[in-house]
Formats: sequence, C-alpha cells, structure tokens
Amino acid sequence: MAEYHGRDAVIVGAVRTPIGKGKPGGALHGILPADLLAHSLRELVQRTGIDPIQVDDVIAGAVTQVGDQAFNIGRNALLGAGFPESVPGTTIDRQCGSSQQAISFAAQGVVAGAYDVVIAAGVESMSRVPMGASLLPGSSPFGESMTERYPEGLVPQGISAELIAARWCFSRTELDEFSANSHEKAARAAKDGLFDDELAPVAGLTADEIIRPGTSVATLAALNPAFYDEAMKVRFPQIKWEITAGNSSPLSDGSAAVLITSSEFAKTMGLRPLARIHTSTVVGSDPLYMLTGVIPATEKVLRRAGMTLSDIDLFEVNEAFAPVVLAWAKETGADLAKTNVHGGAIAIGHPLGASGARLMTTLVHALRHSRKRFGLQTMCEGGGMANATIIERLD
Repeated sequence: MAEYHGRDAVIVGAVRTPIGKGKPGGALHGILPADLLAHSLRELVQRTGIDPIQVDDVIAGAVTQVGDQAFNIGRNALLGAGFPESVPGTTIDRQCGSSQQAISFAAQGVVAGAYDVVIAAGVESMSRVPMGASLLPGSSPFGESMTERYPEGLVPQGISAELIAARWCFSRTELDEFSANSHEKAARAAKDGLFDDELAPVAGLTADEIIRPGTSVATLAALNPAFYDEAMKVRFPQIKWEITAGNSSPLSDGSAAVLITSSEFAKTMGLRPLARIHTSTVVGSDPLYMLTGVIPATEKVLRRAGMTLSDIDLFEVNEAFAPVVLAWAKETGADLAKTNVHGGAIAIGHPLGASGARLMTTLVHALRHSRKRFGLQTMCEGGGMANATIIERLD
C-alpha cells in the first residue's frame, strides 16, 4: 500500500445541492446553472470557514458548455458566489467524469505545490441545457480521420448499455432488481438523515427530487425499452432491448463542490481534513461499448495504490445504466453489498458535469457515517473513458 512522503492532498469540505428533475417543471429548472454552481461554492466556503481569497483556483466540470452553461461557467459561478475577483476559475469536460477529473487535477496541483487551496466542482442543468445542445446542425465533432477509423460508426450511450447487457447476459429482471434496490437504498438513506450533512438546500428543495420510495421490480417491468432502433436492431441482432427509463439514470439538475488542500495547510488554517486523496487515475476504453472503462480503471487505480479489492470498504460506481455497475462487479469481483450503499444515480440522479463531485461528496460522508477507512469511486464516460479515485477517511 502506498506510503505518503511530503505533500499530500486532503478534502476538508464537500457539499452538493439536492438533485432536481432535469426537465421543465423540475424544482431547479428556474435556476440558471451559474447560480446553481455558485450556491454550492458559497455553501462550501461558509461551512469550512475558509476565506475565499485563499482559493488559488476553481476547477469546474460541465459537459454541455453552450447556452446557459457557456463562457467558462466555473469563473462566472465563483464571481456570482462573491469570491474576490483575484480568484481564477476554469471549466473542463471529460464527459460524465468531468468533476471527478476536476478533483484529480486539483489534487495533483496541491501535491505538486502549484496550489495551497483549490476547489473542484461541477454543475449541469439538463432541464435548461439538454444533452446534445452543443451539436450544431451539420456539425461533425468526430472529424474525418476518426470516422475512417470507425467506418461502421459509434453509437449512443443507450445502445452501448444494451450491448453491455447482451455481452454479460444480464436479464431484464436483473437490471430492474438492481434499479429498484438503488431507489430503496437512497430512500432509506434520505429517511435516516444520511444525506443531511452533504446537502445544501436551494430554491426550497431540501431533498433529492428523483428518489422514488416503494419502486418495485413489477413497476419497472412495465416500462418499454427506451432506445429501440430498427437500424441498430439489424446491426446488433444480439441486443435484447432491456434498457428502459427505469434502469437508466434520469435527466437531472444539480451542482457539487469539494475543497482540497494539503494536510500541512489544513493544520495551519485550523481546517479538519475529512479524507486524503490516496490515488487517482484515468483510462481510455472501447468507444463502442463506451461505458466499460470502469473495469480497467478500477484495476489500474488499485494497482497504482498497491491495494486489492479487499482493502476497499465502500465503492461508488456511477449508475449511468444498471448493466454498467453489474458488469463492473462481475469482472472485478467487487462486492455489490459495499457498492453505492446509499443508492446511486438511477435513484438520486446524474447531472452530468456535477456527478463526479456529487459521488465524491456522498462517498466522503458515507465513510464518515460508517467509520470505514477506504473508498473507491469510478465513473464511465462518453467516448470510452473512466476515472477512478481512492480516498482514505482521516477524521
């Protein structure tokens, strides 16, 4: 197991908004994304007590950087939060893992000595800025060279999820059982107050809006396939068309923010470290299957850390679709009983650019509540990538 010598990176605060339904009529639809992120930034500073003038940078994740989320939302949000004009901010896109990557960049900056204090954050308002909104008519984001490399064409994530379900032979019942369990765990955690410390209520929303207590396999079984496509049926005859709105993560609005510094600086400022960022990594994977990168990412981060699965007490694996987590568990051998113990994105929601920081916030607090030591977070990402991060509880 890796030993620490010299400078490290620790998390001293982690907050998130409740997650709202990502459609008009959702509780957070009326809030502009920059204001939604500003709320988490403001709350983070207030809870930790740090003077924002000490923040060396704000690194924010956002996926669809157009319209209300354009023009460097990280900088706009910190100014909206009242931070001094001297604080810089930037916005990054590693698809669904954007704010987990922001955490990695922030930690690397602290360890390297480029930062003393940095905030990693993320936001997505899918009700105001729909997925795909940045693709102009006739645009070609892949370019001719990539198109030549994949002449049959890549596929939407929903089709990738169908391919994973078919390749690992998951039945519709297995997918729906996993999804119903996610709602059950999330509803129980909310009822028991296990999200209270991480939530920063906003616009009258005090709890995650999407969780559906009492969700059953029978209810989910009545839903129709969400991604059925005649052309894809011909191209991929192995697909059984099992992915529905019920076993997929829903469109969501939300933001989250994590304050990162060094142990030395935290002690100087009287800040209480919650967790150390032990090891982080990122991998590329097959862009057709796209969502399986969590498997090699988990293997790589454990190898880099000098750890095994048995060393990890809790896992947070983004529930983009139910077969992603099930395939990850089957291939790595990880214990699903230790995974997403307070529910996952299928129940809580998946506001794309915010999800990495949201998962980290939930993981930090879950380790604290359970008095466990090590947590591992991993997320699949569009285009075939995945981040993985191991943290160690310190309090």
